[in-house]
Amino acid sequence: MTAPPYRRVVEVIRARIEAGELAPGERVPSTRTIVAEFGIAMATASKVIAALRQEGLVRVVPGVGTVVETGSGAPEPEPELGRGRIVRAEIVIVDAEGIDALSMRRVASALGAGAMSLYRHVPGKEELLLLMRDAVFGERPLPAVPPEGWRAQLELSSRSLWAMYRRHPWLARTASLTRPSAGVNQMPYSEWNLRALSGAGLDDPTIFRLHLALFGFVHGWASSLEIEHREAAETGTSPADWLIAREAETRAVMESGAFPTSVRVFLRQEIDFDLDEIFETGLARLLDGIETLL
Repeated sequence: MTAPPYRRVVEVIRARIEAGELAPGERVPSTRTIVAEFGIAMATASKVIAALRQEGLVRVVPGVGTVVETGSGAPEPEPELGRGRIVRAEIVIVDAEGIDALSMRRVASALGAGAMSLYRHVPGKEELLLLMRDAVFGERPLPAVPPEGWRAQLELSSRSLWAMYRRHPWLARTASLTRPSAGVNQMPYSEWNLRALSGAGLDDPTIFRLHLALFGFVHGWASSLEIEHREAAETGTSPADWLIAREAETRAVMESGAFPTSVRVFLRQEIDFDLDEIFETGLARLLDGIETLL
């Protein structure tokens, strides 16, 4: 039976350790390095590190990374844990590897702690995700004094939310219009938008719908950030590479004569596909639409 891809990589790194190419205490290749060297997915690279640790070949040193075990036999003292430290460590993991890397066992490994010890601070994976979401909303709070005018206030909150999605691409896949989370750091965004729209003299049902429309606009574009981040990590290709690889089949469809408008807009123009620019264009038109209601 053929060994799974991660086992083959484990054997290569094990051989390097046994041959002395990786000395005791020396850092082993990171998951990103393993992805680049062996051409495997990020999730598979994470399995490699986990397997090496389970076999006692490596250990996690907080603030340093994963290093080759010294072989002293002395157990590593469990680091002091706390809810905030666990949340921050998992945010770092999913920022790099995507939301599919969310795991109590995974963050325990990163912290050099036993998985069961985390449950004394966080009840489970679902609660950890809620804490992570609220933590990133608290990274850059909205100002205490809003700018003048409802439009300037909505521009500021929408751009702040977009920047947050930019920093944490996984966030888009964890937010829901139908299952909102009333986190202590998330509620200020809702309060800000509702207050700004209230100042424009609209009735409450309209205020509620427009608030959700604004959130849905930012969230919808942000979903592209998460998909792009995951594809780039797993395949190593940029959007430009992706388009070039499919140029022939795309042209064959579009130049069939059935889609003249698409040919004019997509193929005969030099238009940069800049997500930030598209976001700003859409936000401006959405706020223009709100202005017509006043």
